[in-house]
Amino acid sequence: MRVALFSDVHGNGVAFRAMLDDLAGQDYDAIACLGDHAQGGPEPAQCLELLRELGAPAVMGNSDDFLLTLDPGEEAVTEAQIETAKWSQSQLSDDLRAFHETFSRTVEIELGKGRTLLAFHGTPSSEDEIVGPWMEEAEFRAPFEGLDAAVFAGGHTHQQWARRLGERYYVNPGSVGLPVDHHQSDENPRADVKAEYALVTVDNSAVGVEFRRVPFDPAAVIETIESSGMPHPQSAARFWR
Repeated sequence: MRVALFSDVHGNGVAFRAMLDDLAGQDYDAIACLGDHAQGGPEPAQCLELLRELGAPAVMGNSDDFLLTLDPGEEAVTEAQIETAKWSQSQLSDDLRAFHETFSRTVEIELGKGRTLLAFHGTPSSEDEIVGPWMEEAEFRAPFEGLDAAVFAGGHTHQQWARRLGERYYVNPGSVGLPVDHHQSDENPRADVKAEYALVTVDNSAVGVEFRRVPFDPAAVIETIESSGMPHPQSAARFWR
């Protein structure tokens, strides 16, 4: 059984199309989107259209919920981010908004032999909660206590990583649309120009994870931002210059 996982497209259609082109050359049995799909970039509607065509089930990320409700939840947001979310709303047709509203908190994928993969955005109980490779073991395990899955798959942190969870595994496929180096300077942060996703293979008792990073053209992202009509284009383009 082979499952493709991707997350955090954030409305970056250039990166999403590059990822989909690479994915078309891979063998997989199931696929899931781990949230934060449309909000933040210049092509929210186009990214939702591509997701619908792909037929991948999607979980509701924190920015997905923000796009629909304009409620930031636990995260602090700027007025510029609210303006961008309102613009993103204006780009969606009624049927695309209805499709977006079908995203669920979690998605479960059958792996065979009674095993499942549980997909979510932050943790199974929260789209805002963060888990990361820096955590001590007890803190890392806490959000998964009492849950029965062979593989847990989450996004949210824009960072590719995997970790054993006893006899089970946690996998984060990274970010398609805004992958970042978490150790760079905060003064002039830049995004990596490689769309990230993962392929998880479960074969009897063996579990394998393949992380893929697909290059795309940052100039094309900037051009799309500048021609989209989204608010604050210079701010949005700064990650790609």
